[in-house]
Amino acid sequence: MILVCLGSIANGTVLGWTGNIIEELKSKKFNNIEIDDFDIKWIGSCATLGAMIMCFPIGIMCEKLGRKVSMLILTVVLICGWLFIIFANCAVMIYVGRILTGMACGGFIVAAPLYASEIAEKEIRGELIAIAAFVSIGVMLAYIIAYVAHPEVYTIILTVLPLLFAIAFLFQSETPVYLMKQGKEPEARETLIRLRGDSYDVDSELKEIKKAIQEDQESKISFKESMKKKSTKKAAVICFTLMFLQQAGGINAVVFYTSNIFESSGTDLDSKISTIIVGVTQVIATYVASITVDKLGRRANLIMSSIVMAIGLIILGVFYTLSERWLVPPHTLMSLGFMPLLGLLLYIIAFPIGCGLIPWVLPPELFPVEIKDVGAAAAATFNWFIAFLITNFYFDIKQAIGGDITFYIFSVVCVITTVFAFLVVPETKGKSFYQIQKELSGEKGQLEGIKEKEFNF
Repeated sequence: MILVCLGSIANGTVLGWTGNIIEELKSKKFNNIEIDDFDIKWIGSCATLGAMIMCFPIGIMCEKLGRKVSMLILTVVLICGWLFIIFANCAVMIYVGRILTGMACGGFIVAAPLYASEIAEKEIRGELIAIAAFVSIGVMLAYIIAYVAHPEVYTIILTVLPLLFAIAFLFQSETPVYLMKQGKEPEARETLIRLRGDSYDVDSELKEIKKAIQEDQESKISFKESMKKKSTKKAAVICFTLMFLQQAGGINAVVFYTSNIFESSGTDLDSKISTIIVGVTQVIATYVASITVDKLGRRANLIMSSIVMAIGLIILGVFYTLSERWLVPPHTLMSLGFMPLLGLLLYIIAFPIGCGLIPWVLPPELFPVEIKDVGAAAAATFNWFIAFLITNFYFDIKQAIGGDITFYIFSVVCVITTVFAFLVVPETKGKSFYQIQKELSGEKGQLEGIKEKEFNF
């Protein structure tokens, strides 16, 4: 588990790499390469493009090659991507490096929770979503190192992290679930003993794994048949809409271009220090969200999160309006210099509580078993595609309509998320898979008095 968290940190640095070095890149301080605003938007967005490419392949890789081998391959891709960036002599080489590192990041975000869930004891599997907190640590770490190190040294340091992970992970076992799927019960037994200890009831867990694999095989029906079901259609609408709203709320634009947001706002706050504060806050908020997501319920978290995010974005938009449109004298603006940091902190604190986690939690809960993997992969691909559009066109939109209007649009998206969560998103907390599917099919009333035996979420 510790190694999986290290891998998540290494991949989180991919998302944070541009956050605190945009001005250095534009000042030719990275390998003396000439980089303009056009290059910056592609350097930022190419990572999301790479992540989008990997959503479907990583599922196939995990099934054909195994979880461990797939994660090691992703780590090699990540290191190769960083090497492309380190030895870049033109912006295009940085693009290629960002696509490769993005592919590794997108794949790892899928493979790491899968690996961790299959080696962890069932009592703590519900807490594995905390892995998301370690991606945030990677973002924060990138922000901090960028502040203290030259961009070239900074990038080399980030390359060392996946290298350390790969060396240590080589000595880890494949998951018992994958070994059982391959008919390697003796190896699965040995792995379980290594993970749980000699006194653990290995036979009981092996029986559970066998039963789960058998039920999964028996539930297979065609994709076409499944898509005819009302529950599948409704699950698809909910999951894809939430993925769109998550990214259209501007999260990756904020993460990728944090220092630029502070610099362009005109505030007298140090942009790099403010970026680090945002990164630290994101880590704390993500961890708190990961351990409380089952306390309040999916809908409540989503509604609360999107409301606070909208407030934060409005505060940021108001400051941009005052700054860009010269509505107040300079001394008044200086006294309001705290507003960009306050707005972004509210936004970053609120995001993980609902909008950051729930769109990823719901697909496995809503999609029927027979297309759960395909549905989740399709939703993730769509998410990264929207992220690519937002990060690529963020600067163009900002230049065309102004920074204030851009953040007002993001805030409107958050309000729409609130309404959608209240009216459409079902509550899945404490409900069995059977009950969720029946409710999606419009058969909620028929469930009264039925005793559920399935696993409750």
